[in-house]
Amino acid sequence: MNAILEADSTLTDRYQTTVPEPVRRALGLQKRDAIHYELRADGEVRISRAAERNADPAISSFLAFLESDIAAGRNVSPVSATLVAQIQQLVKGVEIDLEAPLDPEDE
Repeated sequence: MNAILEADSTLTDRYQTTVPEPVRRALGLQKRDAIHYELRADGEVRISRAAERNADPAISSFLAFLESDIAAGRNVSPVSATLVAQIQQLVKGVEIDLEAPLDPEDE
């Protein structure tokens, strides 16, 4: 698979490194964020934001499943312009407050 971003960093005497700025930006990392490393059998290392401790465990499994389908070119196709137009027509004039609680009892 072709890389969309490459960057280098150096280990200090204490085996510490700085995550390069383009990688921090791409992953949306902030100070004190946790990082997850995955070492694969072929020697490839993947770095990603670590999952939040209270994150839904099903999401990680679903995203891994989706990633494998995308990598294999299965079950993934672009959304047609016709469908986009239909969706835009359906939601035209609808306003959503993304800060509103999902459950009215949470207010």
